[in-house]
Amino acid sequence: MKTNRRKFFQIAGAAGAGVVSGGFASCSQQGSSTTESALASIKEAAGRRHPQQFNMCGYAAPKLETVRIGFVGLGNRGPGAVERMSNIEGVEITALCDKNPAGVERGQEILAKHGLPKAKEYTGSEEIWKEMCQSQDVDLVYICTPWSMHTPMAVFAMESGKHAATEVPAAVTVEEAWQLVETSERTKKHCMMLENCCYDFFELLTLNMARQGFFGEILHTEGAYIHDLMKNNFGKNSYSDMWRLKENQHRNGDLYPTHGLGPVCQILNVNRGDKMDYLTSMSSFDFSMAKHAAELAAEDSFWNEFKTNEYRGNMNTTMIRTTKGKTIMIQHDVSSPRPYSRIHLVSGTKGVAQKYPLPGKIAKGHSWFDADEMKVLEEQYTPKIVQLVGEMAKKVGGHGGMDFIMDWRLIDCLRNGIALDQDVYDAALWSVIAPLSEWSVANRSDSIDIPDFTNGAWQNNKPVDITLSQGGTTGVKVNAEAESQLSV
Repeated sequence: MKTNRRKFFQIAGAAGAGVVSGGFASCSQQGSSTTESALASIKEAAGRRHPQQFNMCGYAAPKLETVRIGFVGLGNRGPGAVERMSNIEGVEITALCDKNPAGVERGQEILAKHGLPKAKEYTGSEEIWKEMCQSQDVDLVYICTPWSMHTPMAVFAMESGKHAATEVPAAVTVEEAWQLVETSERTKKHCMMLENCCYDFFELLTLNMARQGFFGEILHTEGAYIHDLMKNNFGKNSYSDMWRLKENQHRNGDLYPTHGLGPVCQILNVNRGDKMDYLTSMSSFDFSMAKHAAELAAEDSFWNEFKTNEYRGNMNTTMIRTTKGKTIMIQHDVSSPRPYSRIHLVSGTKGVAQKYPLPGKIAKGHSWFDADEMKVLEEQYTPKIVQLVGEMAKKVGGHGGMDFIMDWRLIDCLRNGIALDQDVYDAALWSVIAPLSEWSVANRSDSIDIPDFTNGAWQNNKPVDITLSQGGTTGVKVNAEAESQLSV
């Protein structure tokens, strides 16, 4: 990236949690509030284009007979990822990294449980992850740290010759999104955002149905992250240094859009035949977080820094329009006492599907199909990837099995030279909705253009159909009988 352009995007990127150069999380930079100058810069940055160096959509990297993985961040999501990868054939877990030794020890215990050799340990320092990324014994860096570290670590990993897989969101600023795209294109290293909801069972079912024309022309979709996290966000031991609460304290927008967005973007072929055009976003006031912080502060001085009126809204609703005239509604609410929902609504000219409230439902008229009719549809449209690894995924676990399907698919693609289902353009696009929604909320829900990270390549990019078999060799260690069948 040229120096003048980088400086420009550094200003634009200030709307989210600032780019962090080192450490696992810097809470003083985490959750920085949106300034007027940053908002003005985002408006201009959103319409920029970049000369594509190499099209990573559809790119199949050279095959890796064995995928050697280094994990960074072993406090919350990391241990579960180590557990899942321990069950997948063709994987060697060669490195475990966390600034806290206890996290690394936990990872080693998981490996020992599976009879696997100890991994090299990287711990005790805010910067130790860089040493792991530069190791010659790692092919894939798997990032499970707080949000602010996802882009710095992914970029450094790719610069060090490694593929990168990061928990969501992949970026929290406009600048970071561009960093990911330009680094992946230049290094020809994959950067996959680990959007596990793309691999949940009903989402895969509706994707396969959409691919086969069941819903007709898709005209509108909805997704959400409605998840009561008040207890977790206000729990002293839930998130290191209270980083997630600080995000909600200082940022006003859809902070976590990708769970609802990823599956419907794949159904709409976004970045692969269509692209997002612009969005508009609106947030309610906060009616609970500041009040709860004040109540806690009355009993414990620890909460004094959180008893401000800066909390930025309970419910956010963002509307997106695509170039081909499709619409997407995305919602975010982590502070209301509501049942969990990602909505996942797919509306077409011939039919509709909606997952929440559970169970998922499908219709082609005024009434939902009944249980017997749904069973017939599932038998007809359940994709092959679910037929092959779905039952084992439920046994291994991870949000009901979708985490395992995601990890298994990633490894099989890397081992067999198959293009990833989610590339760096998806990672950047789905993540950048957060800072763009912040701009819109701060500007009375005015619309803002959404960057085209593919630089026009979306017009010719082909959809990646994760529902079909493509010929691979990856099995599941704990299910030796089925290893010859479990491949994509």
